[in-house]
Amino acid sequence: MTNMSGFLGEFLGTLILIVFGTGCGAAVNLKNSYAKGSNWLYISLAWGMAVTFGVYVAGQFGAQGHLNPAVTLGFAVFGFFPWSQVLPYISGQLLGAFVGAIFVIIHYYPHFKETDNNNGNSVGIFATGPSIPNGLFNFLSETIATFFFVFTLINLGDFTQGLKPLIVGLLIMVIGQALGATTGFALNPARDLAPRFAYSILPIPNKGGANWSYAWVPICGPIIGGILAAGLQVILK
Repeated sequence: MTNMSGFLGEFLGTLILIVFGTGCGAAVNLKNSYAKGSNWLYISLAWGMAVTFGVYVAGQFGAQGHLNPAVTLGFAVFGFFPWSQVLPYISGQLLGAFVGAIFVIIHYYPHFKETDNNNGNSVGIFATGPSIPNGLFNFLSETIATFFFVFTLINLGDFTQGLKPLIVGLLIMVIGQALGATTGFALNPARDLAPRFAYSILPIPNKGGANWSYAWVPICGPIIGGILAAGLQVILK
């Protein structure tokens, strides 16, 4: 595995993840979309399948399919992943997430023009937010959800092979249904930060604020959760 294959695989895999995942967010929230108002099961399933196909694509281009700095850092801290690959992986993840958000903006541009901030045109299409704002417990929610995600992921072994990407997608789906209703289950700093930044700086019609005051939660919570999960794996092994 070279730095370039790691970067390219993570870029393309995370691009797929965000196009499908935030595309679902746009479909559910924007006016005159056939999927407007769809339920939490629809959203959880879509994000799960977005991860599945992102992992498949990343694996085909020589990456391990992390698609997530919390996975990359957690694995690296405890020796499951080489530090030399951390920067290429995280760079690919962040850039892929940003470009994926651009594709969603272009695809749904007429719907953004039809939807004001009070009727669904919000940063929630691209990034997460709490159902009940409480910094400490929002942070704990993201930490706990990511802990169980990464701990399970480590025990899947090479999760780019065979049907394992589908298992990872089902894992995302059940985490969304069980633990995601508090904060929207970011689980992934790249999945939240780069699309939030895209929403903030790009000329989207009628957009609202990017809620940067909350952005630390889906960055710090998943990173801590991923490191704790990898640490527990080392202790138990």
